[in-house]
Amino acid sequence: FVATDAALPAAVLQPLLAAGAARSFNRTTVDSDTSTSDMVLLFATGQAGNPPVVSETDPALAEFAAALDSLLLELALLVVRDGEGATKLIRIQVTGATSDDSAQRVAMAVANSPLVKTAIAGEDANWGRVVMAVGKSGEPANRDTLSIAIGGVWIARNGTVVPDYDETPVVAHMKGSEIEIEIDLGLGNGTGVAWSCDLTHGYIDINGSYRS
Repeated sequence: FVATDAALPAAVLQPLLAAGAARSFNRTTVDSDTSTSDMVLLFATGQAGNPPVVSETDPALAEFAAALDSLLLELALLVVRDGEGATKLIRIQVTGATSDDSAQRVAMAVANSPLVKTAIAGEDANWGRVVMAVGKSGEPANRDTLSIAIGGVWIARNGTVVPDYDETPVVAHMKGSEIEIEIDLGLGNGTGVAWSCDLTHGYIDINGSYRS
C-alpha cells in the first residue's frame, strides 16, 4: 500500500503506478511463484491542495513520478530481501540483447533459475549455470558473443574464460550480501535488469514445515 497527500485523480495515478510497477515489482522474483492476492495499491488523499493535474504527461508530475519510481523499487527490493530463507540480494543486468523485451526475459530466466540461486547461496561463482539459464530463456543468444561478469569482474568474454582470470575478487564478492551479475549477449542494444535472492535450506524449512 502506497499513499500520497497529492491531489491526483485515478486517471493520472494509474499509468504512473503501472509504469513504476513494471520497472520494480515486475522485475523481481523470490521463487518465480505469484499469488492471486499479489498487488500494489496507490492512494491519493488530496490533502496537499496542489493545482489540478489532468494528465500523467504534465511536467509538474516529473518529480512526483521519479519519487514514486524510487519508492516502488525500494519496496520491491525489501520483498526480495525478505524472501523465505534469503541471505543475499542478486541483481542481474543484461545488455547486448536484440531488444529490451528480450533482455528482460533473459534477466528473469537467470533470476528464476534454481541452479543459479543455489550457487549464489553456496557462494560459488558458477558462471556455467548463468550460461545455462541464458540458453533456457528461449531468447536469441550466441555462445561466441556471450560475456559474463560477477562483482564487476569479467569472467568470460565471447564465450571463453578471460585469460589470466583471477577469481580472488569474485570469491570475496560472493561472500557479500549483494551479488551483481552482468550478462552481455553481444547481439544488439537491448537492456534489462532483474532482482532475485539466493535459494537456501531455509527456504525448504519454512515452506515444508507448515500446513495451510
